[in-house]
Amino acid sequence: MSARFSSDDWAVILGGSSGFGLATAQQLASHGMNLFLVHRDRRGALRRIEPEFEKMRATGVQLVTHNTDALASERREALVTKLMQLLNKDGGRVRVLLHSIAFGNLKLLVPEKPRARTATRRLAEKLGVSESALLGAADELLADGVDELAEIATRPAYPDYSFLDAEDMSRTIYTMGTSLLDWVQALHQAELFAADARCFGLTSEGNALAWKGYAAVSAAKVALESVVRAIATEFAPYGLRCNVLQPGVTETPALAAIPGSEQLKAHARLRNPFARLTTPEDVAKVVYLLSLPEAAWINGEVVRVDGGEHISGSSS
Repeated sequence: MSARFSSDDWAVILGGSSGFGLATAQQLASHGMNLFLVHRDRRGALRRIEPEFEKMRATGVQLVTHNTDALASERREALVTKLMQLLNKDGGRVRVLLHSIAFGNLKLLVPEKPRARTATRRLAEKLGVSESALLGAADELLADGVDELAEIATRPAYPDYSFLDAEDMSRTIYTMGTSLLDWVQALHQAELFAADARCFGLTSEGNALAWKGYAAVSAAKVALESVVRAIATEFAPYGLRCNVLQPGVTETPALAAIPGSEQLKAHARLRNPFARLTTPEDVAKVVYLLSLPEAAWINGEVVRVDGGEHISGSSS
């Protein structure tokens, strides 16, 4: 039987309306954990989100949501004050903190200088069709899931009018990386963490691989991992365990924003031993497992949640 959390247990999820954040909220709610979700969405998106929130409320847990900027210091202070008032009323404490904010700059460093493509031209000549017709067919089939055509399909297009600068870099590093520390410190100072609390960040394979347009996010992930190790060390005497999860390529709004995401998904499916993408639910289940008392000795780790994608050299 799956373990259920105490009615005093709360999860604070930053970025809780989609992707990993929403899936984790759903998973924890199904095991009895109360939720304090911070998200930032346009009014039109709320029509999609609110029904998901109602489903979680139907499980019997308390669910408090705030559609606001989790990164602005004055907003963070106000949110922590509201959370403190809420939890102190019934003796609750924060058992889980998940940082799932995915908002960064996806820009090239310099105008792209594409390599000449001879394979598609020669293949088109061999087949007696135009190169544009060949590329169009490959694009259509790739979109239908024929992953083997990822190398033949039209290459990703990157903006040629705006390139990564220092401000883009610093904003992304803070948003997707070091802002976790602000929240950990704020919750700690407010004495809201449970005696055995768990903190999670999210990284990606881009922490070690250079993907075009991913420089700022890659830097943010590396910074996040460093901050998590520091939190894991310095907050351990207070009972906080902190880890980073590294999902495989996952269908999320953040992935869709990356140029060439269709090719990334195709390569991931070809390489993954299970021939599928990671899902937000896969990651949410690991957050649940690592939040249990039995996982208390896992601290300061990068935990890969990808079905073996990172160790597989196969692409067939």
